Amino acid sequence: MFFHPMDFLIFIAFGLSIWAQFRVKGTFNKWSDVPVHSGMTGYEAARRMLDANGLHDVPVEPVPGALTDHYDPIARAVRLSEPVYYEHSISAVSVACHEVGHAIQHKVHYPMLVMRHRMFPVVNLTSGVAPFMILAGLFFQQFNFLLGLGIVFFSAAVAFQLVTLPVEFNASNRARDLMVAEGFITNDEERGVAKVLNAAALTYVAAALISLLELLKYIMIFNSRNND
Repeated sequence: MFFHPMDFLIFIAFGLSIWAQFRVKGTFNKWSDVPVHSGMTGYEAARRMLDANGLHDVPVEPVPGALTDHYDPIARAVRLSEPVYYEHSISAVSVACHEVGHAIQHKVHYPMLVMRHRMFPVVNLTSGVAPFMILAGLFFQQFNFLLGLGIVFFSAAVAFQLVTLPVEFNASNRARDLMVAEGFITNDEERGVAKVLNAAALTYVAAALISLLELLKYIMIFNSRNND
């Protein structure tokens, strides 16, 4: 079966994902042209927020590329793309503080982040094997047990993406609260910060939705074959 009724919903979700990618870039670029009232660069905002939370030993490092910002839990380092690291815009400060939000989560052992870290080694293994098992099970019905095993492995990847959602939203909420409390932004600038962070969060929602719909599709195919 090369077409399944779920494919229509998956197609819509893919469209949402593409739109989310364009939106996050457009929103970032728009608010990159708006200087933050405090005059701080992304690096300065990240450094001050880390220090304010007792994370003096966590470095803030520039990395090449655009939108390559991330927190490395192994090296315990905040890494900011060069536009975010050096610029003093609403976008730069928003993204920098969001990544610091992950560092704070790490410090306080935020439960969903702890779960995500524990899941990572398993997901890293199963996500590489699952597509081959699923494809083999789809094309060769006599190997339907491979489809079932692939579904189990793929479920781990989907669970990982679902756990990622509260991690990202919580990091953004921490960033916004601390940015206001520390005076990094004014009340008037909160709108721009919210737009930048919400646009980024939407990409995670779209990715999780696609994976969830694909998983449901494979489960429906598996159950249909077993009932035949």
